[in-house]
Amino acid sequence: MSDDKRYDEWTDGPELDRDDPRRGEADDKAPEPRGSEDAATLRERQRLAQLEMMDRWVGGVLVEQRRSRRWKLFFRFLFAALLLGLLATSIYSLFFAGMTPTPMGPHLGVVRVEGVIDSEGEANAERITEGLQDAWENEETQAVVLQINSPGGSPVQSQRIFNEIRRLGQAGDKPILAVIEDIGASGAYYIAAGADDIYAAPASLVGSIGVIYSGFGLQEAIEGLGIERRVFTAGENKAFLDPFSEIAPDQREFWQQVLNTTHQQFIDDVKTGRGNRLSDDPKLFTGLIWTGEQATDLGLVDGLKSLDQLARERLGEVRTRDYTPALDPFERLSRQFGRVAAEWAGLPRANSPLRYELP
Repeated sequence: MSDDKRYDEWTDGPELDRDDPRRGEADDKAPEPRGSEDAATLRERQRLAQLEMMDRWVGGVLVEQRRSRRWKLFFRFLFAALLLGLLATSIYSLFFAGMTPTPMGPHLGVVRVEGVIDSEGEANAERITEGLQDAWENEETQAVVLQINSPGGSPVQSQRIFNEIRRLGQAGDKPILAVIEDIGASGAYYIAAGADDIYAAPASLVGSIGVIYSGFGLQEAIEGLGIERRVFTAGENKAFLDPFSEIAPDQREFWQQVLNTTHQQFIDDVKTGRGNRLSDDPKLFTGLIWTGEQATDLGLVDGLKSLDQLARERLGEVRTRDYTPALDPFERLSRQFGRVAAEWAGLPRANSPLRYELP
């Protein structure tokens, strides 16, 4: 039995008659039933839970918005940094990279001929001749050196560079040398032939004095597929190089004359540049390619030396300076974009189909 002596108004309070007015007051003060109190509490808890859920949802939305803003700011800063970087690179290329630093003494002025010789490539006549002139005009340049690593390319571009080398060589007593690295073939050797002396490594590939044009005869292929080729021309020989049309014997003979004429121009300029140093080997101008060691015996090369060896022989130490004009990155990008767009659109390129180049 419990010892709790809590006061209970129903058992310990004064007993009231049914008609006693205080009995109504007591009834008014009676507590609400327990069931109604639990319902109110439940409603309040539900309301608080809903408010808490709403707060969490609003908080999550705010967090996501802040995260989204941070990513937007990050990408904006990244884009701005890239834009500033490209702008700085362009300004440097336009105003600083193309400037040749003042030499600190006697040196060899190097102009690089790298890759395919082409009007739209890095090894184009305008760029190479600009570098030659800058190196030639500097009083501290003891010799101008063409550092060649190219399989050849455009006949016109090669001829232009050859003529500029000959012009500069006749303008003074400053030597112009050519050093062939891995390969100096076809149009690249055409350029080298304009120099006073040519040097190569024993394993360099040198020569390939010839002209090439390559194409396909696909007329039977499209006939087998049931395809009709429609070409409209004014002039009976306008489309004689079309790969989907037959070539007549007189057209074949004419085109061979064009190749022979271009080849003879190549031969004449090589003889002009090399003179009596060339051997009388009948295979010399047949388009064959030789190693640097073999080319020395044929008179195509004057010695087996590297650029560093030339510098040490002439200056006692390796002192070289690169005069090759820097490439504008925007110009390079626009050229590549234009070339790709033309290929996708099927537009013909402006280059000559004849090549002083290895196949």
